[in-house]
Amino acid sequence: MTTKTLVVGSTGATGKHVVLQLLQQSQHVHAIACNKQRLLDLLDEIEPKSSSLYAKQLEVTEASILGLTDEDLKKITKDVDAVVSCLGHNISFKGIYGKPRKLVTDASRRLFTAIEANQTENQEKKTKFVLMGTEGVPNPAGGDNPRTRLERSIIFMLRYLIPPHADNESAAEFVHSKRDNPNIEWTVIRPTDLIDGSVTNYELFDKPQGALFGGDDKATRANVAKSMVDMILTDSLWEEWKYKMPYIQDMI
Repeated sequence: MTTKTLVVGSTGATGKHVVLQLLQQSQHVHAIACNKQRLLDLLDEIEPKSSSLYAKQLEVTEASILGLTDEDLKKITKDVDAVVSCLGHNISFKGIYGKPRKLVTDASRRLFTAIEANQTENQEKKTKFVLMGTEGVPNPAGGDNPRTRLERSIIFMLRYLIPPHADNESAAEFVHSKRDNPNIEWTVIRPTDLIDGSVTNYELFDKPQGALFGGDDKATRANVAKSMVDMILTDSLWEEWKYKMPYIQDMI
């Protein structure tokens, strides 16, 4: 099976792995990146000469996601089978407290709008949407294990003092609300504490396992990317987790 996937947040610590792993699986990728050369350099850091090896499979639009027009996004999403959002805020004062405050939410909303606009012209086309969240983002449908008073207090402070956390929650809530279009199916991947590392084995759960802070569970960014790629390429896995918010951790 050959697919075409749009990846936003492609130069991020996880997004670059999503792009490369799809290319390694002989898939086509359309990446949105503010700096194309930076993306190519990041791919070469993971796998030397990969940017040239997979050049025919990779298309890059050099722009910021929120800088594109509605018509641009409609054209970009027209022929894709899946969209993966690994967007996040830069870990800097400007990245955390500056604009855009709702990067992930606004991008998700605009991408859904573009996909839906294309589906009015091709009502049979189905699209998968994969959003990267965090362990601290609650499932709007409920079902997560109850948090301790300390954890609830910390999440409350994060929500009101750290804008990126509120953005991640808002994005998950928006995606969760989108079940009225049967031709757009989604999942929100919630990783535990992220670390660098290679692809190994991972586990998916329907809710976070253990303590929110200070636990031993980890997830390599490469494994988080692998879970997203597996979702796109493995129909049985997608059927199991679509319209859900799986929690991912490395297999111990």
